[in-house]
Amino acid sequence: MADGTVAVAPGLASKVVTKIGHYRWTICALLFFATTINYLDRQVIGLLKPTLMGDLHWTETDFGDIVATFSLFYAFGYVGVGRLMDKVGVRLGLSCSVAVWSVFACLHAAMSSVLGFKFVRGGLGLAEGGNFPACIKSVAEWFPVKERSLATGIFNAGSNVGAVAAPIIVPLLLLFASWRVAFLVTGAIGFAWVIAWHMIYRKPEEHPKLSAAELAYIRSDPVTDQVRIPWLQLLGYRGTWANIAGTCLSAPVWWFYLNWVPGFLSKRFDVNLMDAMLPLVAIYCMADIGSVGGGWLSSHLIKRGVKTLRARKIAFLVCGLCVLPVFLAADVTNLWLAVLLIGVAASAHQGYSANVYTIVSDTMPQSAVASVVGIGGFCAYIVSMFVSMGVGRLLDATNGNYRILFGIASSLYLIGLIIMHLILPKTGSGKTPAGIEV
Repeated sequence: MADGTVAVAPGLASKVVTKIGHYRWTICALLFFATTINYLDRQVIGLLKPTLMGDLHWTETDFGDIVATFSLFYAFGYVGVGRLMDKVGVRLGLSCSVAVWSVFACLHAAMSSVLGFKFVRGGLGLAEGGNFPACIKSVAEWFPVKERSLATGIFNAGSNVGAVAAPIIVPLLLLFASWRVAFLVTGAIGFAWVIAWHMIYRKPEEHPKLSAAELAYIRSDPVTDQVRIPWLQLLGYRGTWANIAGTCLSAPVWWFYLNWVPGFLSKRFDVNLMDAMLPLVAIYCMADIGSVGGGWLSSHLIKRGVKTLRARKIAFLVCGLCVLPVFLAADVTNLWLAVLLIGVAASAHQGYSANVYTIVSDTMPQSAVASVVGIGGFCAYIVSMFVSMGVGRLLDATNGNYRILFGIASSLYLIGLIIMHLILPKTGSGKTPAGIEV
């Protein structure tokens, strides 16, 4: 039941209600903090963009190519480390991923050339690519279907908390120290998380703090065969292609927000990093609400009796419609109106993203979840690499005009919904390989 209890009636007229516990939400909290650190580390360079471009004499094209390097290696990290998570498990796999990306985050402080930044961004991207496949796999292990999109929305909200923390921490470090110290301090945070994860995480069946009632609740969905599926065979599943479509059409937009919105606010409204702190915090606080809200919406619909995939599609539609007005952001003359438009779009992106990730656990066997998320991420961030290179060159060619970029961003989510609708199984067609009735 949704209130954290299970009703049992073994031949009795009255219900016997057993508390099942909430330890699974402790695991969700750890995933939330991993995602927070993940986004904190990747967001620093976007915030420092005006400073780095001034101190190191970069062009928009240089910055775009550095961001593109991260995207390229992040794509390979997503697919390669995602597959590794299915082989070694998330306890070892995710802790290694966080430790390695923390090292590369700190190494930014030692770089001065475009080539040096490409090297450390590549290493950061390769290691950070393991976070989301591992988190989705953990949610599939620790949550029943009806709670997965909510759990995904909660851990995915960590991306916005990281993006909120960065514009608070980085300007202060820049003010009182330097941009090199900013990279060192933010990069070192991940090592504390690794220790906590290694101490706390186990599979549900192996965890000493998990009650038998909560384990039964987690395993209450129909049991499916957990055979290991070769990569090429994964391309034969609808869920794989739905994830590819949804991720490829949404992830590059989020990447644009993370890396170019600070620069957009600086150029359009002539604000420095300290002045941009509050607007950026507002944008990513709004995005946090969307992440949890989008996950809650489809979970709520499922609990009300709506078929699983139909509930996900309704959430996609609501989020896609909320993104549309962002095309106006480049032309408004009021800073806070632009912040509102971008914030609503970022919020809708996060709700959309939470459901794109959850589609994988809805449609795929649990043993293949991290691999499929990895494949989708690989495709999306290869696309993001070319998008990042194109954004830099377009801004250089148009003297920093963002109108075309916001226009494209406003339309991609509804296009993604249409494609996913055509790919996914239709209602009443049976069950997915994950055992979900559609």
